[in-house]
Amino acid sequence: MISLGIDCGTQSTKTIALDVETGAVLASSQQAYGFVPDLTGGAMEQHPEDWAAAMEKTVGDVLAQLGARRTEVRAIGVSGQQHGLVALDAAGDVVRPAKLWCDTSTIAECDALTAKLGGAERVIELIGNAMLPGYTAPKILWLRDREPANWARTRSLLLPHDFLNFRLTGAQRMEFGDASGTALLDVRTRDWSRPALAAIGDDVAEKLPPLGSSLEPAGMLSDDLRKKWGLSQPVVVSAGGGDNMMAAIGTGNTAAGAVTASLGTSGTLFAFAGRPIVDPRGEVAAFCDSTDHWLPLVCTMNVTLVTELTRGLFGWGHAEFNAAVERVPSGADGLTLLPYLAGERTPNLPRGCGVLHGLTTGNYTPHHLARAAMEGVTLGLGYGLERFRELGVETTEIRLTGGGSNSAAWRQICADVFGAPVVCLQSAEGGALGAAVQAAWQALRADGATGSLDDLAKTVVKLDDSTRAEPRAAATAVHRAQLEQMRRLRAALSGANLL
Repeated sequence: MISLGIDCGTQSTKTIALDVETGAVLASSQQAYGFVPDLTGGAMEQHPEDWAAAMEKTVGDVLAQLGARRTEVRAIGVSGQQHGLVALDAAGDVVRPAKLWCDTSTIAECDALTAKLGGAERVIELIGNAMLPGYTAPKILWLRDREPANWARTRSLLLPHDFLNFRLTGAQRMEFGDASGTALLDVRTRDWSRPALAAIGDDVAEKLPPLGSSLEPAGMLSDDLRKKWGLSQPVVVSAGGGDNMMAAIGTGNTAAGAVTASLGTSGTLFAFAGRPIVDPRGEVAAFCDSTDHWLPLVCTMNVTLVTELTRGLFGWGHAEFNAAVERVPSGADGLTLLPYLAGERTPNLPRGCGVLHGLTTGNYTPHHLARAAMEGVTLGLGYGLERFRELGVETTEIRLTGGGSNSAAWRQICADVFGAPVVCLQSAEGGALGAAVQAAWQALRADGATGSLDDLAKTVVKLDDSTRAEPRAAATAVHRAQLEQMRRLRAALSGANLL
């Protein structure tokens, strides 16, 4: 059996073909796209039709690469960027560009919803999460209040991966995992929060699609697409999920103990949990996962965004940048970066900025600045991991993904900051691989197979032990002190309205 995994991200859509029996990725294709230009006020939007076009192109490319083996395709799964708002009219056409997870233009709507629901603590009691600008609920209120004509046209509200599933199957549906990132779902009960819906308006619930298990398929590939793509057998389209939920499957993070850390433009840290992990401070997102369990998650806005800016500042290649980092000891001789160049989500500082602290004549060098940048963004994820541990999440091994994980220097800093072994995967496909695995499992189950999704993930997802890094006690102690210093700096600057 061959299963296709489609990963619709903020920068591009990628499709892979997975040989389910061997675990080999047989083909892949990627199509880039951009943002709606010239937006202001923190708005970040994309055209959903660009995603659909990229999906069709990359699937077509992959099927062409498969040649005669395309007849073995039995399943398709979609991974999508979380939280984006896709509004469709009665004909199923897109009403306006999608507001994305990184859109921070809805701060006022977050404040309004939080106040209407009784304050931040009450919001967490109701849905298990704080009301943050990245989530979907404030985007819906923004659309309802600021674009009433578009709201009047809107008949359904979907997330990015739901929209692509709709294009594949003709059916609209939302599963628990991605739905938990809307700030409308009570993550404890996996049902819509009636108070959260009512806080936006009494006409919201009717626009939401049916809600159901992440273990049940979204439907079957439409006959039109199946014929267009030359697929002779019926094809299951799995529930799919948000990119983090799919990356959890794609990194084998489907049982307690493993934690995945992604070192991309932004950063994420997430783990499997057999119970809802609700953070009373609202710093850890209490998401559901795509196995009908839970996925505590921390997201930071500034990771390779910061290191790439620093690298470019000195005109270094990646090898030169990594060598500069390795020339400086842990702690960068007292130089600490608060890396909030694009604001921050964890901690919640949407208007935050970057701060260098501890500059001296001895550490005011390009090499120290490089080290401080890499350590600063890793400490941001370390802050989240510490909160995981405080909430009882087991962390025995960190699985690294994203472009930053290619650096041996960075892998060692991760091990030291996290105080745990880190390792990469043999495949860097992440969300696309997870989507393919989930889809394959649902197709196999439809054929009568009884194995678990975790069993299948373990056979496909393989670690690259050559990348393993172990924590060094002395360096870990230095970074713990740094983390405490960052807390104190952040509190002092925030308290003075300087951050």
